[in-house]
Amino acid sequence: MMRILVTIMFIIVFPSSINAQEWKTDFEAAKKTATIESKTIILVFQGSDWCAPCIKLDREVWSTNTFKTYAKEHFVMLQADFPRRKKNTLSKEQSEANGKLFEVYNKNGIFPFVVILNSEGKLLGETSYKKTTPEKYIKEINAFIK
Repeated sequence: MMRILVTIMFIIVFPSSINAQEWKTDFEAAKKTATIESKTIILVFQGSDWCAPCIKLDREVWSTNTFKTYAKEHFVMLQADFPRRKKNTLSKEQSEANGKLFEVYNKNGIFPFVVILNSEGKLLGETSYKKTTPEKYIKEINAFIK
């Protein structure tokens, strides 16, 4: 019983979300944060429940401690998800907002698609999934930032 209590206390004091990637879903809020904090916006178009390369990119880059630590200091992470499963359906408002971002930044319908933007929403660069390390992915993103 004591072991269970200690485990519960550990989870409360040190939740796993401490190191979780903080994803924004509101473009205007992302631009505001990027402006205030002098950061670059990383807009990720993904199909979180159907796109195998999207899931791999999340597992191999976005969810790593290396990327999360770096991103927290340098990027505003903005997610435009397009799930297909009914249980993952987004609100009508979020679906419409994601659709507007799709029309502007992902006209070719690529998934995953990573768009690097300045704080005003100006395009700096584009990339997608590739088998690489988080360090190399960070380096590639930073190559677009001048």
